[in-house]
Amino acid sequence: MRPEENKYNELLYQIGSALQTAKQNAIKAINIELIIANWKVGRYIVDFEQHGKQRAEYGKELLVTLSADLKVKFGKGFSRSSLQLMRLFYIHYPKFQPLVDKDLIRQTVSGEFSKSQTPSGIFLSWSHYAELLTISDELARSFYETQAINENWSFREMKRQIDSALFQRLALSKDKDGVMALAEKGQVIDKSDDLIKDPYIFEFLNIPKGSVIKESGLEKKLIDNLQKFLLELGKGFSFVARQFKITVDNEHMFVDIVFYHRILRCFVLIDLKTKKVKHQDIGQMNFYLNYFKHEENVEGDNDPIGIIIAADKNEFLVKYATGGLSNKIFVSKYQLYLPDQKLLEEKVKEIINE
Repeated sequence: MRPEENKYNELLYQIGSALQTAKQNAIKAINIELIIANWKVGRYIVDFEQHGKQRAEYGKELLVTLSADLKVKFGKGFSRSSLQLMRLFYIHYPKFQPLVDKDLIRQTVSGEFSKSQTPSGIFLSWSHYAELLTISDELARSFYETQAINENWSFREMKRQIDSALFQRLALSKDKDGVMALAEKGQVIDKSDDLIKDPYIFEFLNIPKGSVIKESGLEKKLIDNLQKFLLELGKGFSFVARQFKITVDNEHMFVDIVFYHRILRCFVLIDLKTKKVKHQDIGQMNFYLNYFKHEENVEGDNDPIGIIIAADKNEFLVKYATGGLSNKIFVSKYQLYLPDQKLLEEKVKEIINE
């Protein structure tokens, strides 16, 4: 390539980069202005209600009347449900008051304040907040907000995690203090146990209830939907290989899916079972882990982790088959449909009230 072409390509890159940055900054600025305006609208409504000491019945009528008048003056976007969301936004997010009053949100966007100097949450979109406000449980709402920020979830990704009851699924494996910490800090990955969900939810595969699927078919669908599978697995997973070949004594074996976890710095081997897990499956995973520990690990890698994801399991069988093993092997179930959120919420409440 001639020097003139190199310089021209560099010019194209610089212009494209500048335009892309400008577009992102514009979107961020519009989102911040929308958040400020909606929070203020909520404050004005609440102040009016409290000042007049209005009855709840009149409060509903107020939103109906206000919605009609605002639509006439400003067009769409002011339905009664939208105004109610703005009202709830002000009530549930008082942490925005100093930012709004002192105009710190705009200063943050301009770079004068770092993310660490501002309350968590200002970098989510209004669509995120509108969805978060539909969650009545404060602990769950706090978790999804924090997790959305920590993992940079898009609106759709966050909604999927809410629909799949991620908070409740993670909370069921913890005690009361653990649930409270989960709500405040989100999911913190410090050890192998923190990676595990039980059950895993694969509703994104769109497999009809009652369908018979082979392990190879389940594996293919998960790989075909790798981005969504990674979202379900959680933060830190990087895809390595499918059907990873292991050869020992001229015998070939294959690990269904191999990932590397960037935070724990270790391989994560996943074996899929479309039936109830057997003790032989756990023994096979133990063999895979020993192989990886000696043949695939390099300096700096921690011991690999094995996860068997099965259609069903017997807790006692898993306990006895994994007891005494030095390798970390976990057995979880999977579901092809969304869980019963109300049932999970009740179980979490039992943990909190113990």
